[in-house]
Amino acid sequence: MTAPGFTGAGIDRADQLRLDETALRVLAQHEGARLLRLAELDPVLDEEGRLLWSPLGEEAADLIFLGMDGDAPLFAPLVAVEAFGQRAWSVFRLLALMAPRDAAIWGAARSLNEWHNRHRYCGICGAPNGPFRAGWGRRCTGCGAEHFPRVDPVVIMLAEHEGRVLVARQPQYPQGRYSALAGFVEPGESIEEAVARELIEEAGTAVDNVRYVASQPWPFPGSLMIACLADARSDALVLDRNELEDAMWVDRAGVTAALAGDPDAPFLAPPPFAIANTLLRRWIEEEEGE
Repeated sequence: MTAPGFTGAGIDRADQLRLDETALRVLAQHEGARLLRLAELDPVLDEEGRLLWSPLGEEAADLIFLGMDGDAPLFAPLVAVEAFGQRAWSVFRLLALMAPRDAAIWGAARSLNEWHNRHRYCGICGAPNGPFRAGWGRRCTGCGAEHFPRVDPVVIMLAEHEGRVLVARQPQYPQGRYSALAGFVEPGESIEEAVARELIEEAGTAVDNVRYVASQPWPFPGSLMIACLADARSDALVLDRNELEDAMWVDRAGVTAALAGDPDAPFLAPPPFAIANTLLRRWIEEEEGE
């Protein structure tokens, strides 16, 4: 079964050590301690497409303790950046080269760095705050409030009708690319309700029988993608042109061709590290298992 991208890091996050300053100092001095190399927030890869790590040495900057890889403590730098939201597309080329485990480790470091940079000031009193808890929190210098990384839930779904699934494209997608529909879960809303609402809002498609398939951390900047399937009541479409450029129903043969990279496929599939790709593959596997 296809595993979603950005999962499978396989490290011990060692939460119990994050407030233990003595233990963290010992870990930082461990001969096997490694520091993740970053170019701002992007990964730095070697010639084989693997993450580059450096000995921790006398690193004095703020660090994020990622966890333990066996006996080796892993750290990432806490990087100050000024611009947000423009770097995701540029890194996709690198992600295509990366092993899933490396992508998962880097993704956690990227999400945490994005969160730190977006929360430099206290949301309660407005005073500056600084990192604590080994990089997994920030504490206000004014009121003392503690803030912790947040994950934004996003539903991503395929509506199915009579052996076909609904895929759509946004204007910023590469030419020919179609993907599953997606949207943020709103306050006071369940996953099932969010799936149904987004499909009605964006495609005019009413659905029933919403079912969970898989989830994926998405580090652009810090979402949890919740993949679902749903049964559409009809194949009629009314697109929200502010959200979607086009949408279409595709049968199993068309999806299989797209996932195989067939130049004659009806659409260009989302990249393997995106959970939309996993969702399409799971739909095919579900059909084959019937």
